[in-house]
Amino acid sequence: MDTSKELLFFFSALGAFNGIILGVYFFFFTKKKYLTNYFLGALLFALSIRIGKSVFVYFHPELPKMYLQFGLTACFFIGPCLYYFIKSAVDEVQIMPKSWKLILAFWGTLIVAVGVFYPYELYPKLWSGYFIRIIYLQWFVYILFAGFELRTVLKKILSRKEKTAPAEMWFGMLFLGNFLLFLFYFLSIIGAPGATYISGAVVFSFILYLGISILLYRKKTDDLFLLNGKISNKKIDSAEAVMWSEKLENAMHEKSLYKNPNLTLQDLSQEINISSHQLSQFLNNNLGKNFTSFVNEFRVAEACKIIASNNKLTLESVGYDVGFNSKSTFFAAFKKHTGTTPLNYQLQAL
Repeated sequence: MDTSKELLFFFSALGAFNGIILGVYFFFFTKKKYLTNYFLGALLFALSIRIGKSVFVYFHPELPKMYLQFGLTACFFIGPCLYYFIKSAVDEVQIMPKSWKLILAFWGTLIVAVGVFYPYELYPKLWSGYFIRIIYLQWFVYILFAGFELRTVLKKILSRKEKTAPAEMWFGMLFLGNFLLFLFYFLSIIGAPGATYISGAVVFSFILYLGISILLYRKKTDDLFLLNGKISNKKIDSAEAVMWSEKLENAMHEKSLYKNPNLTLQDLSQEINISSHQLSQFLNNNLGKNFTSFVNEFRVAEACKIIASNNKLTLESVGYDVGFNSKSTFFAAFKKHTGTTPLNYQLQAL
């Protein structure tokens, strides 16, 4: 292998390796646990396996055929991960819907079953003929779906008539990068003039390093995963709303989080593993209340139980016990939620 090929191999292989590391980071180690993080991590992981296979097979074609099967299996998940990565950001989804899980489980079961019953080593013509076409068709269809979801952002970027936000540029770059990657691989497979099999790995490495440079350059990266910087007026869909309500109820009742006088929106959002942006949207649009009102409901309900069961405690101490940080705040919140003062409630309970 001459120097130029060694550099090409090093650059491409390093890109695949860094893609896996970055994928693991987005999946496990980001501070804000957006659903988009998980899908981006899965997307980078699938891409890196696909690229790694291309690199090693291109420079070492004598490798066992199982590497080809492994790479094409990973390729089967690139399209779905790209689509759900973008859709979860556009629709502000933070808890994976059951339908998404079923679709991903279906694709996973299908490709694993095909690999078990028709291994590449025994059926090379089947894989290089029919299966690879199905895999690339599926990838292309998901690219179209993802592009449709991101159409407003892409139109804004391409027209250059409006200023684009960092998150819009980030998602646009990731989508266009995936499209270019698919295009280079597809052209090399059909034998287009000038298209080489390794070109896809080079494109991926370039896009990956560009993405890493953006992440390193920016002091704040959480906003890159929020296409809508402000809270929208859109309600969370019913299925997701039920899941969020159950998580909130469990967190407030089982852990008595409301008793913490310094409880913040961010604390509660981290407890149920969603963003503070999404939690605020849910409370405002679905429940019709702000964070303070939501938490005070639990505090007042607990105060009512204590007052009704124990008349030896002072009302001020009850307020502090349930999480209020002052007597005046407790009295005001109590009257707002019950329509009466704590003293009147205590007299009625005697």
